[in-house]
Amino acid sequence: MKKQMTVVMLLLMMVFIGFGIVIPVLPLMITDAGANEFHLGLMLSLYSLVSFIVSPIWGSWSERIGRRPIILMGTLGFSISYLLFGLADGQLWLMYISRFLGGFFSGAVAAVIVAYVADITTNEERTKGMALVGVSIGLGFTFGPAFGGILSYYGHNTPFYVASALTFVTFLLGMVQLRESLPPEKRSKSGQPTSSRWTAFTGRMKYLYVLSFFVTFTLAGLEATLLYFQAQRIPGITPAQIGFMFFFCGLAGALVQGGIVRRYIKNGGEKKTIAAGLLISAVGFFLLLLSSNVVDATIYLCVFGIGNALIRPCVTSLITQKTPVSHGLASGLNSSMDSFGRIAGPLLATAVFNWNVNLPFIIGGVLCIAVIGLLVRFSTLDRDSGPMKATINN
Repeated sequence: MKKQMTVVMLLLMMVFIGFGIVIPVLPLMITDAGANEFHLGLMLSLYSLVSFIVSPIWGSWSERIGRRPIILMGTLGFSISYLLFGLADGQLWLMYISRFLGGFFSGAVAAVIVAYVADITTNEERTKGMALVGVSIGLGFTFGPAFGGILSYYGHNTPFYVASALTFVTFLLGMVQLRESLPPEKRSKSGQPTSSRWTAFTGRMKYLYVLSFFVTFTLAGLEATLLYFQAQRIPGITPAQIGFMFFFCGLAGALVQGGIVRRYIKNGGEKKTIAAGLLISAVGFFLLLLSSNVVDATIYLCVFGIGNALIRPCVTSLITQKTPVSHGLASGLNSSMDSFGRIAGPLLATAVFNWNVNLPFIIGGVLCIAVIGLLVRFSTLDRDSGPMKATINN
């Protein structure tokens, strides 16, 4: 398992470095094309809408043909989508096509890699495995935006070309090193009836999925408006400075996931950790309203990042531990909820930003506190029902 986890972590980190590289320049590419910030919200939402629709399909296909080919296909598709955005050169229609393709292939990477890790870990190791997934994503978001900010000095298109090249190298690495995690005897057969994604959305589990949606919803709203917000609070702020803000935020999150969640959060401790993470995230949102310079804005963003880092691996671990359906289906639905949050989050955040620049952060903080109620409801039902018997052998 150790070698497989190392390969998966490296793949995820490289993919999300490519993803993070474009964060500091994506808003500027859109404004360079003569469009306003609402187009950023639309593009982010289109990406996530497509991912929301197709993620469970990727998950189901991975149950039939294995995880490896789906992960490789998604990685190659990512590379093509970045290349198209770099070539767009101010053409909005080509930018939208690029975001469509990125969303189409994203579920093939994110959802299926979570299922891959669930395949190779036991319930007792699951939280540790998901924390390592979170560390890999966090490291990608740590280094990606910083690289993107630096690369922006060579042109706003440059980060997209580098992201495309890096993701293609990741595809080649996967071709050579990634082993299949789902043996043929455990795969579903062609022609067998397949369950709907909503099979997993039942009983106590639905509260976890809705919680996962709101966590992503608030995060996506922050990502969509942070550059525009800080540009008003800190005149003259550059893409490189935004990139380094995300660098330190990602570093803080990776340290938390690698040093706390992986080492100290054992099977059974996830619920308290999620509650703590939601409260810390809320504090981060409210602190960002007080931003006055790059240093304090970075510190406040790191507070938010630490809270988010506590939540995500624990939610994913609980879902894969408690689900009554297969890992592929559960991970596909969780990825869909993540995508749904990324559909609605940027649209609402960019809309209310035009009304009042503080509103995306106020809404984010309030929601982080409010969804603790969903966690309490899940915990109550989980305690009352006892261990859930899986209907499919995970």
